[in-house]
Amino acid sequence: MVRNDKKLYWKKNLTYLAILLLIWFVVSFGAGILLADFLNQFRLAGFPLGFWFAHQGAIYVFVVLIFVYVFLMNRLDKEFEVDEI
Repeated sequence: MVRNDKKLYWKKNLTYLAILLLIWFVVSFGAGILLADFLNQFRLAGFPLGFWFAHQGAIYVFVVLIFVYVFLMNRLDKEFEVDEI
């Protein structure tokens, strides 16, 4: 891999990280704290939605984002021919 390729690889990696962390922030802070009062008028499994996001939803979203990151990084590794397989 040429030096420019390394820079492009890390740029894409950091872009993925920034986007995924932004999504997690919006879900955990936005839905769990800022929009909790608005979301509490809706119910999910018998609980107010804002409460659910603050206590369960943000964790579920974080776990899903981990799998998305793994998928994206495997694809990026193959694109730059640095995959392990």
